[in-house]
Amino acid sequence: MSDVSPTGCEDCKHEEELALLRLRVTELSTSMITDELTGLFNYRHLIQTLGLEIERVHRSGEEFSILMIDFDNFKHVNDIYGHEFGNQVLRAAGTFYLKSIRKLDVPCRFGGEEFVIVLPGTDLREAVQLAERLRQGVEALPLQFEQHKVTVTVSTGVEVFRARDQLTADQLINRADRHLLRAKQTGKNTVCFAEFSGSTKGMSIDEREALLDGFSHQDS
Repeated sequence: MSDVSPTGCEDCKHEEELALLRLRVTELSTSMITDELTGLFNYRHLIQTLGLEIERVHRSGEEFSILMIDFDNFKHVNDIYGHEFGNQVLRAAGTFYLKSIRKLDVPCRFGGEEFVIVLPGTDLREAVQLAERLRQGVEALPLQFEQHKVTVTVSTGVEVFRARDQLTADQLINRADRHLLRAKQTGKNTVCFAEFSGSTKGMSIDEREALLDGFSHQDS
């Protein structure tokens, strides 16, 4: 009689061990690119994604856009309601962003209360329209502290990358960040971008829709 276990049993054992190993590798790989608090992608994955998109656009001649989003007066929220509530706000925003964008879009937590969303194959007009929808959606989030309804807002900078552009990922982020800063300086809770020197805040619904629907491309 042979002392070796039946081949089928050995194969089953090896297959189980391999499956567990693959699962562990997948979990580790996911954790390396995921923000633990919000469940969105992290800064590391953002930079990798931007590098790939830049290469793709240079080859294809297409374009893509990014949104840089920052909560307004977030320190005030933390000071009044506490950091745990602040974390709840960030998680709620992360969930809202995931539900509001396409599967091919890449939502990332940039750091602190800032987010960046990469929008492949999206021109500036489409990106601005999405940014405005997200801005309104965040303001309408059903947030509550004890018995009090809490309203939060965000400001957004929008930038587009076209095939003719020679920018690194960091330079593209810096451009979007400049538009974000202008959104903060023009009153917050608004969307700013290169082709529009004002903001979308303070307009009537009809005025805002006319702006976004009538938006035409210009050189940055």
